[in-house]
Amino acid sequence: MVEGGIAKADKTEFTECWRTTWKTPYIMRLAFSAGIGGLLFGYDTGVISGALLFIKEDFDEVDKKTWLQSTIVSMAVAGAIVGAAVGGWINDRFGRRMSILIADVLFLIGAIVMAFAPAPWVIIVGRIFVGFGVGMASMTSPLYISEASPARIRGALVSTNGLLITGGQFFSYLINLAFVHTPGTWRWMLGVAGVPAIIQFVLMLSLPESPRWLYRKDRVAESRAILERIYPAEEVEAEMEALRVSVEAEKADEAIIGDSFGAKLKGAFANPVVRRGLAAGITVQVAQQFVGINTVMYYSPSIVQFAGYASNSTAMALSLITSGLNAIGSIVSMMFVDRYGRRKLMIISMFGIISCLIILATVFSQAAIHAPKIDALESTTFSPNATCPAFAPLATPNAPPSGWNCMKCLRSECGFCASGVQPYAPGACVVLSDDMKATCHSKGRTYFKDGCPSKFGFLAIVFLGLYIVVYAPGMGTVPWIVNSEIYPLRYRGLGGGIAAVSNWVSNLIVSESFLSLTHALGSSGTFLLFAGFSTVGLFFIWLLVPETKGLQFEEVEKLLEAGYKPSLLRRRNKAKGVDTA
Repeated sequence: MVEGGIAKADKTEFTECWRTTWKTPYIMRLAFSAGIGGLLFGYDTGVISGALLFIKEDFDEVDKKTWLQSTIVSMAVAGAIVGAAVGGWINDRFGRRMSILIADVLFLIGAIVMAFAPAPWVIIVGRIFVGFGVGMASMTSPLYISEASPARIRGALVSTNGLLITGGQFFSYLINLAFVHTPGTWRWMLGVAGVPAIIQFVLMLSLPESPRWLYRKDRVAESRAILERIYPAEEVEAEMEALRVSVEAEKADEAIIGDSFGAKLKGAFANPVVRRGLAAGITVQVAQQFVGINTVMYYSPSIVQFAGYASNSTAMALSLITSGLNAIGSIVSMMFVDRYGRRKLMIISMFGIISCLIILATVFSQAAIHAPKIDALESTTFSPNATCPAFAPLATPNAPPSGWNCMKCLRSECGFCASGVQPYAPGACVVLSDDMKATCHSKGRTYFKDGCPSKFGFLAIVFLGLYIVVYAPGMGTVPWIVNSEIYPLRYRGLGGGIAAVSNWVSNLIVSESFLSLTHALGSSGTFLLFAGFSTVGLFFIWLLVPETKGLQFEEVEKLLEAGYKPSLLRRRNKAKGVDTA
């Protein structure tokens, strides 16, 4: 049964969402206003990738220390872990709306601190505040939208949050490009982040609390008033009855285990429905990060430079394409998530991701093998004291040391000044410094320090784009949809918070280690490692995550109460005569 008995899940289409919101625009107003939290999430993810290029130019210590670059990026993630953890408690105690308002204030404070930061450590402090806000918003926005949406279009509406995440990333790259030639480049990039936070704060002041949270707090009349603005009149009573049954069961549970945070946490893990929900919710959130997506979004310009595009502006312009594809993928998700289901989209997405990561690993491997050779004579005579310190003792005027090419030069923490005649011809291996970069440019040549000129560079961009195309409709948006609908009402804030924390912890591990991994394993080895993680994630999604499309929250509870096994295992057990119900 679907809410009100009006529409069957397998008939649900993207057009149903627009028909419903056209008749009841209040639903879209709720979804869009809350979804700006996704915009904040996406903007922060995208903006730091471009801002980091210019922060390195302003602060030499950041340019020279990859761990400091990783820290600037990942401290927002560390803050998000705390924000998501505390946000789960705030959601259940003070409501979804209040959580979003608090997140906006924290985000605004962080944006102001970063914009006026006089030193790298102040940027880090600002990133932590932004992280608090992003962490709270990341789990609250889809929860609020989910609880204010009819079941038949819930997936599509929660996908608006995913669309705004990817839209925020795209917007951040546009902002990055807009301020490339403006004094204080990165300060403007990071400071503009406060604008959407102000807009959402103002919009949320005029919107109500989640009707399900209100009912849970015995504010039944307020809950009914909101549901009457969301549902057709003939469906309101059925929804109120479903809420009554669900809340009464939860209050009976509460009478046994208590209402403190510790008691609720203990009760959650003692409850088989919540445990199974957490197994599915945490699985999809961890898998979402270990496919490597946020290394692409945080370090997209850097990856483009690894592929052989040296210019900051070119790197950011090409990165704009990847973020645009991500936004388009989110629209695709909105079109199909309620037609084909959450589980199927994620599994198809994971197969595509694994294929793209393996191809990317191959492309970067071939780019490293076929990198331009080192011209020994030019390297030793380029200019006074210009020769790479690691190369100089080994060089002879007419022959470079065996195995030395551009990639070997860069791994020795030197720079490569490309040939002025032909881009892939042998060039000079020189010291890594701004002065040497200027000298190279003065001779009409390109200076490389992150990647080498390569005939394979365009393939890296093509498959990076394809990776985004297969990621966005499935693993990009669906994990947040699953986590907004898979927990019982009493544990929804807590369950969503725990899953969001797992997402942000995974994000922190991946983003903090990416630059170090590329230094130790190379780009090829790093992408291959992510392909391995993705394969493991695919297996656990297949094993643990049920299909929830078109189901009422109460029906999801019954599904988990019975226990979930994939159809292949159910057929095997049935063949053996084992009852799996």
